[in-house]
Amino acid sequence: MSNRGINDMDNAIFRRPDIMPDRATHFCPGCGHGITQRLIGEVLDDLRLRDKAICVGSIGCTVTSYLYYDVDGTEAPHGRAPAVATAIKRCHPDLHPFAIQGDGDLASIGMAEIVHAAARGENITIIFANNANYGMTGGQLAPTTLVGMYTSSTIAGRKEDRHGFPIRVSEMLATLDGPAYISRVSLHNPANVRKARKAIEIAFRAPLEGLGMGFVEVLSMCPINWKVEPVNAPQWIVDNMIPQYPLGEFKCKPEVEELKKAVRG
Repeated sequence: MSNRGINDMDNAIFRRPDIMPDRATHFCPGCGHGITQRLIGEVLDDLRLRDKAICVGSIGCTVTSYLYYDVDGTEAPHGRAPAVATAIKRCHPDLHPFAIQGDGDLASIGMAEIVHAAARGENITIIFANNANYGMTGGQLAPTTLVGMYTSSTIAGRKEDRHGFPIRVSEMLATLDGPAYISRVSLHNPANVRKARKAIEIAFRAPLEGLGMGFVEVLSMCPINWKVEPVNAPQWIVDNMIPQYPLGEFKCKPEVEELKKAVRG
């Protein structure tokens, strides 16, 4: 059997982004984090940010994000990625810090950091991976866990009277004046992956133009902690997460509307 088409990279139509080294990821089978990482890599390539981007690693499944890009990086204390990114941007205005944060990191211990960074309109990019649980530490209840959802710390399911209701982070941040762009996307099929890529690029372009924070919430598969087969995880998003977390743009400054014309797709 010929390897032509597999090894003939000159004719390849799909390949690893140049900014991403040849490194295997640590993510579980079927996890959506790898897709998100790749989309960010494509955007970093297209915007030629190799020498300007700073990847701020958060605590959780995305803790080693900086290992997957050929850019400078650092690691923030739990929940503090927006604060670290803010410090980098204010000390080095020519650089562009970005962070990929999970539910527990951003919506729990880091809620104050993301709210105040957004309120100040910091020119940073935050990608928020929402898989409705604490993925790295065993699948415990997160602020985004759905009502009735079983986790390792809610073995009878999330109860409103005991655990409260899920927090819609994008809608909450959209009430603030500072952010330039806020969007919620999903990875459950190719069409939505393309939409996610476009949203991520806008979320990078807006702060690069000094318009304020770019924020994208990504509904991401977590088959291990959801206790579903990887092949069924995308449908789990459609059936369970999208009704609670509807997709769409929640904040888009008029100046950002102009930026969209330069975004492919």
